Amino acid sequence: MWEKQSYTNILYLLLSFPLGLAYFIFLVIGIVVGIGSLIGIFIFVLTMNAWWGLAAFERIMAIQWLKIDIPPMFLPQTTNMARLVRIQARLTNSMTWKSLAYLLAKFPFGLLCFCLTLLLIVLTVVVVSVSLVLGSLIAPFFALFLLLRGTPDGPERVKRFLLLSLLGFGTCILTLHLLNSLAFLAGQFARVMLGMSDSKLRLERTRAALEQERARAEEAEQRRHELVVNVSHDLRTPVASISGHIESLLMATEQGTTTPPPATLHHHLSVVHNEALRLSMLIDDLLSLARTETNELRLDMTAVMAGEVVEEVYQALSPLATRERQVTLVRGKGTDLPPVMADRQRLAQVLLNLVRNAITSTPPGGIVSLTLERLDAHHLALIVEDNGVGIPAEDLERIFERFYRTDISRTRATGGFGLGLAIVHDLVTAMGGSIRVQSTVGKGSKFIVLLPTAP
Repeated sequence: MWEKQSYTNILYLLLSFPLGLAYFIFLVIGIVVGIGSLIGIFIFVLTMNAWWGLAAFERIMAIQWLKIDIPPMFLPQTTNMARLVRIQARLTNSMTWKSLAYLLAKFPFGLLCFCLTLLLIVLTVVVVSVSLVLGSLIAPFFALFLLLRGTPDGPERVKRFLLLSLLGFGTCILTLHLLNSLAFLAGQFARVMLGMSDSKLRLERTRAALEQERARAEEAEQRRHELVVNVSHDLRTPVASISGHIESLLMATEQGTTTPPPATLHHHLSVVHNEALRLSMLIDDLLSLARTETNELRLDMTAVMAGEVVEEVYQALSPLATRERQVTLVRGKGTDLPPVMADRQRLAQVLLNLVRNAITSTPPGGIVSLTLERLDAHHLALIVEDNGVGIPAEDLERIFERFYRTDISRTRATGGFGLGLAIVHDLVTAMGGSIRVQSTVGKGSKFIVLLPTAP
């Protein structure tokens, strides 16, 4: 009697009739008009979508009000289907017709629940009222009257009145038990009609898992194809350059015994050396990607003084930036900064990639800054910023994709393969950090790497 759920069940039973009546009228009108009109298919499809929504509402209502567990009506689709295919799938789904049967049956079932609930409530109110009047109000005066008269069976009659007063309490308990049982039956009916069976649920989950695996396999095959195409193209350029310059040297030596002039020889060998370095970088990038994809990337996570790594990267790239690109590389480090949890070698690789990209995208005379600062009590921020060409807004969401280039002609001309930022993202994520980018075309870009501080 003191449980709130008992009265929630009564309210659910009382609402079943008006809801069932509304469902019945709407569905009958929708189906009849849909079948008997020229635009019947359109109206029928709308009605079908509506009864799916009503069935979903009834399922949620039964779960929240009756506190029962109902399996889902369907599992979410992992792939986008065309509208016609989606309609066909819904028509062939058994849950479509089970939910329709439930909504139509809710009218007579709701009427039955409504009538029984009202009848039991009215009878209970009457019995409780009579028992209270007879047992609680009349019994004390009658007992006093019998005692004054000295009636021999007076105590026995008083006991009967007292038992009558307990009848109301018993009737209340019996009514609540009956109504709770009726609500339980309503909940079980909703569970059967508004949820997939256990076998169907297991089958659909297995099918969904297989669909996800198939999608992953197709994605992996597509990525493998893109990898072959991109790597083939990226290999062809440096190999062709090496081959052309070596061929020039061979032709120069075949025409006579005199070797080419030192300046010419130095030019050809410099180009061959640079292209060999590009090939080495591509191979290293591909090995890093392969280890990441096969979960073979091993990280030696220790407390690393990020300022020391910043200094190493600065010392390694500052002369190259000045000599080859006429770009000034500056660095800044905060004081009293705690160490970060990272793999020192991988952290250096991340910064090298980011700084190289910044130097490449900055025109002569520009500046690239590498700074380290505290973000909060648990994170440090490594910031690589330049005043170069910037990244268009439509490319910002894709720059961490593999082989994605914002400017194909520029990156291929300056040595980019579209792998550096993808590797940076994978390494930073593997070390428990995150990376984000801010950029404005014509003003430059700012990459921010967040790493957790060491305990």
